[in-house]
Order: sequence, then structure tokens, then C-alpha cells
Amino acid sequence: IDAEARAAEDLDSKQRLTIGLVGFGTFGQFLAARFVAQGNTVLATSRRDYSQAAEALGVRYMRDADDFCEAHPDVVVLCTSILSTETVLSALPLYRLRRSTLIVDVLSVKTFPKRLLLEACPDNFDILCTHPMFGPDSGKNGWGGLTFMYDEVRTNDGPGRRERVGAFLNCFKREGCDMKSMTCEEHDRFAASSQFITHTVGRMLGKLSLESTPVDTRGYQTLLDLVDNTANDSFELYYGLFMYNGNATEELDRLEKAFDGLKKQLFEELHDKLREQLYLDPRDPQHLANASTTTQISDSDSESGAEGGAVGGAANGDAAAEAARRGAAQDNER
Repeated sequence: IDAEARAAEDLDSKQRLTIGLVGFGTFGQFLAARFVAQGNTVLATSRRDYSQAAEALGVRYMRDADDFCEAHPDVVVLCTSILSTETVLSALPLYRLRRSTLIVDVLSVKTFPKRLLLEACPDNFDILCTHPMFGPDSGKNGWGGLTFMYDEVRTNDGPGRRERVGAFLNCFKREGCDMKSMTCEEHDRFAASSQFITHTVGRMLGKLSLESTPVDTRGYQTLLDLVDNTANDSFELYYGLFMYNGNATEELDRLEKAFDGLKKQLFEELHDKLREQLYLDPRDPQHLANASTTTQISDSDSESGAEGGAVGGAANGDAAAEAARRGAAQDNER
């Protein structure tokens, strides 16, 4: 049992990494807290001073990017916004990192950072593109069942390199994430018709200033939740999803055409009903059927009237005959 425990501890120690975070805003701190809890050593640098937040999380914070790179983290994770990634990466002194460093991005778009990292990083750097498809709100109660996408873009030959990639991915796997391996190009095709559409619909509904009512359905409550979730993300993120995913424009066009088609269907149905009422052609089969029904009703009324008239006529005739007889009898008496 002791041998097995020591072996498990040794394996666990090999899984521990020194992870450097470039960008220590809300999402960087969100990842850092979990990395530290797993026993990893976490470093961070950012354009703003987050030293107090880092200290509270047990993270070593460095304002100077040169000092950060010279600390030689095993893994460098870019936790920047989509729009600032290129600027931040160009200012990072990559030459001060170890030549075997693993560079990871966690952006919500994938083809753009893949191309950027392949162009900017030295050939001997390993590159892993990932997208944790959750954040501080959706992942506040744990990461179990939440999707984590990754694309192992480049892993060079060398001792421990592939194991290091596995150890980093295990930071998410051990938390129960649903691990999805796919190419960056596949991710962007899927994300455009899911993530971008979700953000677009949420922001559109947000423009309507929807509010809860006493008769909310569950479906409506779901829409309100969608509005709240998308409102918590910055417009910069939404614009980045649009600007740096080549499939987003196509999806926006499809959404617009779908809405126009739905409106057209509604108004065509309405116009058909109005035309039936206002401009119905007498020769139209439906009109003839309606007219036949009306005629049958009229004929029935006429027949009833005729029968009533015949009975009434007979009664009136009998009364007239009786009146004539009585008149004749009175004349005879006179």
C-alpha cells in the first residue's frame, strides 16, 4: 500500500506544472484559482497591476514581462481578449522563454490564434489551441460536464513534451470536463452556428428590455437567462467572435434571412385571410360552397314559410265560409 501511495504521489508530482498566465483579468484569475488548487505553481503578468488579486490566490505576480519569461514556466497560457492578443503576443519577449516552451491559447475563436502562433512562435515551441467553453459564471460551481475543446497544433519531438501536453489537458480532464479534440477550423464552423448565434440572439433580446411578468413560462424565463448571460460578457468579446471567425458573417446573413422569411410567412397568411373576406371571387369553389349552404338555408326557410302560409290560408278560408253561412241565416230571419 505504501509503495502504491508513493507511486501515485510520484505520478501526481509529474503532472504538476509551472503555468504562466499572460493576462490576469477575470478569466485569468478564474483559471488560476483552479490551477493553484490542483497543486500547480502559477505565475502571472498583465498590463495592469493585479498583484493584490494574485497574492490572494497564491499566484506569483510579475509586472515585468522579461522577468515573467525568465522564470521559465513550463506552459504559457494567453488569457488575453481576442482583440488584444496580437498586440500582447508581439510585445512578449518570447526569446527569453525556454526553447521547449508550450504555448496555449484559450480564445473563443480558434483559426485566428492558430495562424498567429504559428507565425509568431519559434519552430521549437509547442502549440496547443484550446477553448474552455465556460467561464466564471457557468463554471462557478465546478467544471464537471462542461466542454473543453483542444487542438494539438504542434508538439515537437523531445523528452517529456507529449507528457507535458497531457499534463496540461489533465488540469481540465480531472475536473470532469467533457474533452473534445477537433481542429481549429472545425471549431470555428461549429461555434459560428452555436456560440455566435447564442450571443447574437441574447443581445438582440436585450435591446427589447424584456422583463419578468407574473405569467412567465419556462421558455420565457430561459430567454431572460440568456439575456443575462450574454450581458455579462463584454461587447468586445462579441465583436471578436464576429471579427475573427470567418463563418460569423454567413451565420448573421442566415439569421437575418430566417427572420425575414418568418415575417413574410406571417403576413402572407394574414393577407390570405383578408383577401378571403374582402375580395372573394364569386366563381371561387369555396365561395360556391358557401353560397350553396346559404341557399339551402334560405330554401328551408321558404318551405317553412309556404307550409305555414298554406295552413294559415286554409284556416282563413274556413273562417270566411262560416261567416258567410251565418250572414245568410240572419238574412232569412229578417
